[in-house]
Amino acid sequence: MATTTDLISKINENYGRMSKGQKLLANYIIDNFDKAVFLTAAKLGDIIGVSESTVVRFASFIGYKGYPEFQQALEEMVRTKLNTTDRIELTNGGIEQNGVLRSVLSADALKVKNTMESIDEAAFENAVEAINGARRIYIVGLRTCAPLASFLAFYLNMIFDNVINLQTSSTSELFEQMIHINEEDCIIGISFPRYSMRTLKALEFANNRRAHVVTITDSIHSPMNLYSSCNLIAESGMHYVVDSLVAPLSVINALIVELCNRNQATVANNLDMIENIWNDYQFYENDEIDLVDDSIKMNYSGDF
Repeated sequence: MATTTDLISKINENYGRMSKGQKLLANYIIDNFDKAVFLTAAKLGDIIGVSESTVVRFASFIGYKGYPEFQQALEEMVRTKLNTTDRIELTNGGIEQNGVLRSVLSADALKVKNTMESIDEAAFENAVEAINGARRIYIVGLRTCAPLASFLAFYLNMIFDNVINLQTSSTSELFEQMIHINEEDCIIGISFPRYSMRTLKALEFANNRRAHVVTITDSIHSPMNLYSSCNLIAESGMHYVVDSLVAPLSVINALIVELCNRNQATVANNLDMIENIWNDYQFYENDEIDLVDDSIKMNYSGDF
């Protein structure tokens, strides 16, 4: 996927050789990229007053394999340049209100499919090896990526006893929590547009300490990959003001499952221990609903 700079540069570099129709397209896209991102080639052609084939040839002329790849570059441009308020205005009406459920589910399903077809399996294997062999495992994912980081940390704690989920509101606190990181450790950085500078700084610090750096991000052009030799690329996007992180979560699920497969005995023992702790400390009440007599049976022990 091309970056915003790539798209603008491609247009500028080729502008002098463009036909009149292509220049009209170039000018419209630069001035109205927030609208063009949602347009089909045919619709974009109608607005500019050129044919659909001219639009498709324009995408190829400036260096893209086709119109779909060009649209992906436009989407990246939108995601990196627009703030939350802009997103509301941009996508308001972009999805028909009576089709929101199916539209969002279909879009998420497509992102998972695209991720499955394009993800680097060698990078996935390297990530598993790095995590599995680490003395300590650090995880950093902030803002909208914080739930992904917490989810990953929760399940890695079922496997390992050395997982540290970095949670902070300042870069200095991140460094304080990572003060002991070294070449025996691994850090997993999770970030998607708009990219977190604090996450990037954490990866830079880890890389300077020679720790293994694994990234989960959306593009080979992501700044998160600057300090990583193991990049797991998962397609993301946006629905209205909501970032779509379904595909990254699927990649995280795959990591967890593979690590469980490689540590089956440890996982079984840890789960048995947890189950015993739940029972000993009555973590879950024995609440049962009898569907026959419609009564709720409560089993409490101890005095009130």
